[in-house]
Amino acid sequence: MKKIIYIGVFTLFTSLLSCGSKDSNNAHSDHETSEEHHDDHDEHGDHEEAEGVHLKPSQFQALQMKVDTLSNRLMSGYVEANGTLEVPPQNEAALTTIVGANIASIEVIEGDEVKKGQVVAYLSHPNIIKMQTDYLNAYSNSNYLKKNFERQKTLYDSGVGSGANFQKAEAEYDASKALANGLGAQLQLLHLNPKSIQNGTIFQRVGLRTPIEGFVQKVNVKTGQYVAPETEVFEIVNTHHVHADLMVFEKDVHYVKKGQNVRFTVQSFPDDELIAEIYSVSKTFEENPKAVHMHAEIKNDKGHLIPGMYIKGKIQINESETLAIPEEAIFKEGDSFFVFKAEQEADEWKFEPIEVIPGSKDGNWQAIAFLEAPDKTTQFAFNNAYYLSAEMKKASAGHHH
Repeated sequence: MKKIIYIGVFTLFTSLLSCGSKDSNNAHSDHETSEEHHDDHDEHGDHEEAEGVHLKPSQFQALQMKVDTLSNRLMSGYVEANGTLEVPPQNEAALTTIVGANIASIEVIEGDEVKKGQVVAYLSHPNIIKMQTDYLNAYSNSNYLKKNFERQKTLYDSGVGSGANFQKAEAEYDASKALANGLGAQLQLLHLNPKSIQNGTIFQRVGLRTPIEGFVQKVNVKTGQYVAPETEVFEIVNTHHVHADLMVFEKDVHYVKKGQNVRFTVQSFPDDELIAEIYSVSKTFEENPKAVHMHAEIKNDKGHLIPGMYIKGKIQINESETLAIPEEAIFKEGDSFFVFKAEQEADEWKFEPIEVIPGSKDGNWQAIAFLEAPDKTTQFAFNNAYYLSAEMKKASAGHHH
């Protein structure tokens, strides 16, 4: 009987020890779990504090980061206008042969620079020779009739000759003189000197000369080709007076006036920004599209502009001082715009996004306004905004993962 009681007591004691050990283990496990949660909270807290982008000095230099304080800048509003490069009508010349003739030789090629009066081609044709002989005959006949007129005048003045003979001689001389002068004027249009022909010199070919200086834009003939008088043989353009011919739509016409500046780029040279000043605004509308022409003189012509080139321009219509930052310092996220506040810490740069409201653009600058005005000494990143934005997203994705 005593032996049975002892065994029961021992079993009860063992069971109590076992329960105590289990509770102790559970308590230890709960403590570890609590520490793990605490570590997770610390890591989350570090992420909140690490919002933004951190760059080491080597990264800062490699990206060629530009950091500065903001200041007011004179910004212009603008009206968009597209068009082409043109030259005034007096700076273009279409050369024709005046008379039907063959092209004996061509002295220039497209792109050549020519001076006013320079020969660009030589013409030859029997008609040209005939014009010279006709003039020579008319001139000689006029001289004969002149002498006859003078003789009849002397006789008439002395009372010996009849008035009818005198009047007939005068009329014949006047007619012959007019004919000779007319033929001589035609020869001068061909740049032939009538005095040389009077001495018996007959030219078998004549030079076709340019009436303006400039560049040969088109050569429309070949050697030996016959050309009619109305045929355009050469086209000469003086590109020194090339200007911007822009179209301004009806809704913007009231903003535009003489004296305003135009910033524009040429499609062939998109990186070269040119500046022109409006000197003429048309008073009539084109029908399709409904817009007016305006002409602007180019201030910084770099010598590579050719009439007919397509251009895209912005007419500056007003100016005001406002906070501005380069466009490459702004990035868009959804419907909001941001810039990066820059702060140099111990051994790195820290960049934090700050929301802004964008305003007008002027060239590569963008006017901005802050929701809360920053301190005047606050520095901002002036470039690489989209790179910094991408790095910030990478960091954020890494923490959430």
